[in-house]
This record gives sequence, structure tokens and C-alpha cells, in this order.
Amino acid sequence: MSISKTWLTQEAYDRLKEELAHISTKGREEIVARIAAAREEGDLKENGGYHAAREEQGKLEARIRQLTAMLENAEVGSAPVGDMEVVSLGSLVTVEMAGDTIEFLLGSREIGAENVKVFSEKSPLGNAVLGKKIGVSVEYLLPSGKSNSVKILSVKPYSG
Repeated sequence: MSISKTWLTQEAYDRLKEELAHISTKGREEIVARIAAAREEGDLKENGGYHAAREEQGKLEARIRQLTAMLENAEVGSAPVGDMEVVSLGSLVTVEMAGDTIEFLLGSREIGAENVKVFSEKSPLGNAVLGKKIGVSVEYLLPSGKSNSVKILSVKPYSG
């Protein structure tokens, strides 16, 4: 089984690395302190603060695992530049879907792109259009099992 790469801008990579450093240290320390304070309140069975802190700890640890895996497998770089004929990671793609025109960035949602939808290259739509040329129509399966088709109208660099 091969591990797929996640495309990130340098800015997004740096921001996520900083978040991971923070939650791995101070974030963990804060949760441990909250759990300890809640434990001192007494009966753990009916201690809502304790259970909430433990749940928060679980979410924090899951985010740490997610960020670690993402950063280890990140493909960091700039968005493509110049005229584009083929959909690639980091490109702004316009497709026609069911009579509507949709524009999205192909990359990780962690990029934090504002005012533009972001689809991962691992999503059904992202996977279907990756590597395809302008003018091509592609079909892909939705999570529901139904088939959907899109036509690639344009591909351009993402300028952030």
C-alpha cells in the first residue's frame, strides 16, 4: 500500500508545523492540567468536567496524529505557473457539473484558501480530474455509489 502525498504551499506547511509544535507541548499540558483539576472534584462517574476534558484530549491526540502524518507525507511547493493545459496539484480548476460551473483549488483543505472551494486530490472529484486536459469530460463515482460526470473548462495557477 503506497502512501499518497498531500500538496501544501510552503505557508500552509509552516503554519501546520507550528500548530503541531504548539498542541504537542502546551496543548497537551493544558489538557493534562484540566483533567487533573477535574479529578480533584471527586466522583469521576458523574464528573462532567472530567469527561469533557478526556474527550478533548482524545480530539487533540487525533489532530496530532493527523498533522504528523500529513506533514511527513507533504509535497511542499508553489502552485504551478504559466499557461496550463493539464490539471495538477495546486491548480485552480473550473468544471461544468450538471449545468453549473464550479471552480475549486486542487490540494489539501489545510491550505486555508479563502473564497475558493478546496478539493483534495484524494476526493472522488479531485482524483477524477487530476492529470486530465482542458476540454476532457470525466466520470467518477460519488460516495453514494452513483456516477457523476464533469467537463474540465479551465486550469490556471492558484495565486493564493
